[in-house]
Amino acid sequence: MRTNAAQCDGSRAVSWQADRLLDGYQTCTLQLPLAVPADGEPDAPVTATLVRRNVPTHDRAVLYLHGWNDYFFQTHLADFLDQQGFDFYAVELRRYGRSLRPGQLQGFITDLDEYTQELDQALELIQADGHDLVTLMGHSTGGLIGSLWTEQRRGELNGVILNSPWLDLQGSMLLRAVTGPIIETLGSSYPTSVIPLPDSSLYRRSTHADADGEWHYEKGLKSSPDFAIRVGWLRAILQGHDQIAKGLSIDTPVLTMISARSDFRRIWDAEALMSADTVLDVEKLGKAAVKLGSHITLVRIDGGMHDLVLSRRAVRRVVFDEMARWMDAYLR
Repeated sequence: MRTNAAQCDGSRAVSWQADRLLDGYQTCTLQLPLAVPADGEPDAPVTATLVRRNVPTHDRAVLYLHGWNDYFFQTHLADFLDQQGFDFYAVELRRYGRSLRPGQLQGFITDLDEYTQELDQALELIQADGHDLVTLMGHSTGGLIGSLWTEQRRGELNGVILNSPWLDLQGSMLLRAVTGPIIETLGSSYPTSVIPLPDSSLYRRSTHADADGEWHYEKGLKSSPDFAIRVGWLRAILQGHDQIAKGLSIDTPVLTMISARSDFRRIWDAEALMSADTVLDVEKLGKAAVKLGSHITLVRIDGGMHDLVLSRRAVRRVVFDEMARWMDAYLR
């Protein structure tokens, strides 16, 4: 159901505050009256956050949706979109980034449809800022969530840009057939139970400036090791993948960008791991992307990392060039 109470800081009056993380940005708290704390969380309101680059100056806007174990810090992306004539907004979902509160289960959800609450409010606020043309941009898990939400918002978005969207589960069909029923059963009975998985921290090494990367971000908000994988959350992800597999009918042009290759080695190799997607299987992503709608553009980026806009400088130029070309063709 579409929510129609775009509230910030507890009232219908929109209250933008200076962002505590980035100079020149503002944030607005999205109240989620239907959201309740999970088992083990403090009895406190669960909220989301909308971030904007500055006071609106364009008639078009992009709404950015982050990935798993992530939040918005990619200011160079916002600057690029501003140069293209788009005001930039980023929504940070409940239990992520600026929305994460002490004691909350990081990134936890049991139904991806619940994110409709914050996404609907974000869209309403962007439209209230004077933007009739809004394009969704989603990275990784945000690409999955955003695709499913766009399907529900037919006729309301001007385009979709996906950056390495998590549209299918890594692994074989046999593994999926075995684990799917188990996760379905456990997810409904013990949703907050943690699934112990290894974490090599190689992706953090390839991105953060204190290692081999070039980016500065808050390690408490994009942590290493990653957020704990909980059964109820994985069940929600698998259900989302099932919806993609059955096919969506997104009614606006979709640009899907993925790396040209994946690399899942567990021993550090800078040249290999900083020029490939080390998180998702790009072959699966490419096959799933064509099921999103009838107007799909698929671009494979040679040398691209999982978050393509965090790739090396020369690769980033290609990413932005491809994005600008597509936007010129379909969003102008």
